[in-house]
Amino acid sequence: MNENELTGRIVDAAYKIHKEIGPGLLESVYEVILADRLREAGLLIERQRRIPIRVGGKLFDEGFRADIVVENTVIVEIKSLEQMARVNQKQLYTYLKLSHMRIGLLINFGGEFLKGNIERIVVGEVPDLKSHSVNSEFSV
Repeated sequence: MNENELTGRIVDAAYKIHKEIGPGLLESVYEVILADRLREAGLLIERQRRIPIRVGGKLFDEGFRADIVVENTVIVEIKSLEQMARVNQKQLYTYLKLSHMRIGLLINFGGEFLKGNIERIVVGEVPDLKSHSVNSEFSV
């Protein structure tokens, strides 16, 4: 399965969950339900994967935790906010960079509709987080 098919399956599952239970729950609730749905679909899922930080030749395991990693390919960061902010994009970008993964999905279940609350972030050459607005796909 290629990256586009994989992210499509994740987004489809997220839409179904949002339609079924709606906004307003804790991020952890959406995380456990999405992870379960993706696992039931036969995908390899890891919740709360540690993302270590390497600084000055040292490894610090206390760094970050990715909400869900799908097929060791896509990091899914889940939010339940009225509105996403740039810091949410930066957080996911940092997780991707530190984990050496290329694709991430930022999914905000907190909005009335899921449309406009999903972002796909693709790590490329040079990050330019300033020029991209929330609710749009961008590559960095």
